[in-house]
Amino acid sequence: EHLHPKVLWFVYSLHIYLGLETLLALVAALARALLGMELEPQFNEPYLSTSLQDFWGRRWNIMVTRILRPTVYEPVLHTSSRVMGRKWAPLPAIFSTFMVSAIMHELIFYYLGRTWPTWEITGFFLLQGVSLMVEVASKKAFFVRWQLPWIVTAPLTIGFVMVTAFWLFFPPFLRCKSMERGFAEYAAMGSFVKDVGTALTSKYLNNVRTV
Repeated sequence: EHLHPKVLWFVYSLHIYLGLETLLALVAALARALLGMELEPQFNEPYLSTSLQDFWGRRWNIMVTRILRPTVYEPVLHTSSRVMGRKWAPLPAIFSTFMVSAIMHELIFYYLGRTWPTWEITGFFLLQGVSLMVEVASKKAFFVRWQLPWIVTAPLTIGFVMVTAFWLFFPPFLRCKSMERGFAEYAAMGSFVKDVGTALTSKYLNNVRTV
């Protein structure tokens, strides 16, 4: 409670990224150990993104991107190509994909907080989608072949995502008390692991004494 809200939101943004990265890495390790399956990493250094297209399409939460691409993006792209041509067909496909993502996140936040949506989450994802549409349309309209250096584009890209997240994403994230619920779940899981460890240790010691 002594931290400035903007500092707190910055810490939350790190928490979301590092928490997801760690959790998914653990899942991949379990899949490798138990099933012999190799899961691809779900993040590809998003802090190195050079554009919104690079951030959302190739670096952030790759698993969700690969789910939405064949289920939403490609069908809308195929339909739009018949109506407006292949050149501009990606624009409605992008918007549709971010709309579905917005609805998914609204449902997740409703599950976490059990409060009626304020539609800030939807606003965040639609803003990202529209901005990405503008970026793609600009490249197509002006035949952009050159690119600014990474030292310029990366801070602009990450800065835009974070500023809009501070504005629209984090307020409902904090209101639904996801952090408190998350810590409670961590504590419950830790208690469960501790109880299991204690039970196994007691059983082992009893067997040793019996022998």
